[in-house]
This record gives sequence, C-alpha cells and structure tokens, in this order.
Amino acid sequence: MATQEVKLPDIGEGVTEGEMVKWLVSVGDSVESDQPIAEVMTDKATVEVPSPHAGTVKELKVEEGDVIPIESTMLVLEMGAGASASASAPATKPTPAAPAPKASSSVTANGSAQLNGVHPPVADSKVLATPSTRRLAREMNVDINQIQGTGVAGRVTREDVVGGGGAASSPSVAKASIPVPSYQGPSGVEEERVPLRGIRRKIAQTMQQTKQVVPHFTIMDEANVTQLVKTRQQAKVSAEKYGVKVTYLPFIVKALVATMREFPMFNASIDDAAEEIVYKKYFNIGFAADTPQGLLVPVIKNADQKTVLQISQEINDLATKARNGKLSLEEMKGANITITNIGSVGGTYATPIINHPEVAIIGVYKIQDKPILVGDKFRAAKVMNFTATCD
Repeated sequence: MATQEVKLPDIGEGVTEGEMVKWLVSVGDSVESDQPIAEVMTDKATVEVPSPHAGTVKELKVEEGDVIPIESTMLVLEMGAGASASASAPATKPTPAAPAPKASSSVTANGSAQLNGVHPPVADSKVLATPSTRRLAREMNVDINQIQGTGVAGRVTREDVVGGGGAASSPSVAKASIPVPSYQGPSGVEEERVPLRGIRRKIAQTMQQTKQVVPHFTIMDEANVTQLVKTRQQAKVSAEKYGVKVTYLPFIVKALVATMREFPMFNASIDDAAEEIVYKKYFNIGFAADTPQGLLVPVIKNADQKTVLQISQEINDLATKARNGKLSLEEMKGANITITNIGSVGGTYATPIINHPEVAIIGVYKIQDKPILVGDKFRAAKVMNFTATCD
C-alpha cells in the first residue's frame, strides 16, 4: 500500500523546532484529514498539529520528549487502496539532513553594505541567526551568507562567526572554539537533572541574547497612588456585578498608553537587521504571567481602544490560558512594551530584562503606606515603587 510521510509544518513566527509533548494517535489508528495528531511545544506556545492527509498510522517516527526541526517527519501514514494524499496538499519531499527553516523576518539590503567591499553583504532571508550574531559578523567583516551554521536547524552561532565557518570573505579569521563548560557537581551528593526544553529553554536563550544585544539602564522612582487605590476599590465593587476581577494592572495599562502617546520613543522597536527604529501607531501591551512553565507574556491588543473593565476581563482570560498552557501564538505576539508586576510577591525594586526588540519594560512593585510632605505637613499616602528599564 502507498504510504505518506507527515512532517512538522512550518508554524511561522520564526519557529524552527518543536518538542513532542504528547501523541494524540497510536500505531494502527485511523485518522481523518485535519485531525489533530500531536501536541507540540514550540518556543512560543503549545500547539496541536493536524494531519494533512487521511489514512492509518503505520509508524511514529519520534518519541514524546524529542525536539525535532520544522519539516522533520513525525509519522508515516498508510494511505489504503486507491487512497492518495489530499489534492490540496503538495507532495512532500524527502526530509533533508539539516533543514533550513525560514527566518522570522526578511532583511532589507542596505545600499552601503556592499559599497567598495567595506562591509560584508547583509544576511539574506534564509540565514538563521540572532541579531547579536549578525552584528558580530558585520563587525568582523564576515559574510554570514556564506557560513554553514552548526546550531539547531542550521542556525549560525557566534562560534561559527568567530571560527570563520568556512566563509570565503574572511580567510584571515582564525578558527576558534569557545568551550562550553559542563557543570560537574560534587561527588556523593544527590541531584536531579531535567532537560532544558520548550518554553524554559527559549526564555534562557532570549534573555541571554537580550543582555548581549541591548544596552540596559534602569530608572527607579515612586508614585503616589492614593487616588488609584480608591478608584480601584470603587471599580472592583462595580465589576463584581459582571463577574470580573479588577486588579491594579488595567489602570497601569491605561496610564502606560497615555505615556506612550506623549513619548513615542516608548512605543518603538529596534529592527537590528535593517538598523532602523520603528515607531508604532498602535498600542499592544504585554504583561508577564507566572506559569508552571515560566514567565509568559500574553498581549492585550489595541489597549487604547478598550475600557478598564474590558482590559480586566482580557487579563483574567489570558492569564488563565497561560497557566493552563493554552495560549496561542497570536495571543503572545505583537507587544509594543511589557509590564511586569512583582508587587504580588513583595520586593521593593528589581531590574527586569527587556523583551527584545521592545525598547523598554516597566516594573511595578508593592503598594505600601508612607508619609509624604504636603506643604509643610506630613500626610499618610499609598506609594508604589516602579522601574523603567530602557534601551
């Protein structure tokens, strides 16, 4: 009988690989076209992968817990007598040894990039590399387009650039190997090792990249929020009639939107590849949500067009989805700036890490009673500390 390979599809958003979390089918099961066959965790969310064909499961090619690149074969279907792949789906090609996924964004060529050979050509859309790696290649006059990446799914790493990667444009660069130290604990003690995968691994990679690429500074201050406390208490009573829980966060979101209108630099992003500042005319606010998988950042789209009550409901819904691992890619992309609320766990100040390519992250902390000087008299006030970490 004819067989058909089912591969991990290109999920988009720059996703290059996924972790097989759970099979939804077994060998011998019959599946229909578009039926979910597996749950795969990417670096952004857990998604259900549908089968593009109908047939009977002949073989599962990967095990739960495996990390596989995009376009890798997941399972093999037996098509049955006279059955064929869906006419709407193109015939699959053999799985390449090292698939090269699409980069998350295309790069606009800079006219000065090739002027008199002063700089190497900019990376084209097929080169997979972080902004810091691209910048390093430019600084070292290495043509990143000619480097064979040794990272996951063909990613060009900093080590590839430093070592030349076989690039013809930089024969003078001596190959170097930067050793990665392996943790060795003391003998005779008990340890538990858990693979760094999925969202936790992506958080580690993104934070490391951001600290390398973005020159951070943090300003700390405090705000008199006495009136905010009163207003929130009134809104809390009103919102209970609609079954909505109102926290301080939606008020902070609205205040941040007003600030971004007045100071457009906060409503901007850095396009490292094109070396441009992108000023945005919309207001999408991300907020850090604590989950068993780590901090995720759901996004409130068009926050300027929503009321405090609407934002409250959306925050509650998105936070619940985040804790249950049900956030979609669409619900976690497109943030202009991020708010992280550490007040619920205490603490006075912190220095949050910017969610690149955003230019800032706002941290808000616990509210406490504090005497403040009004005229020539001290009065009790509700005071909240906050930070703005900026690029």
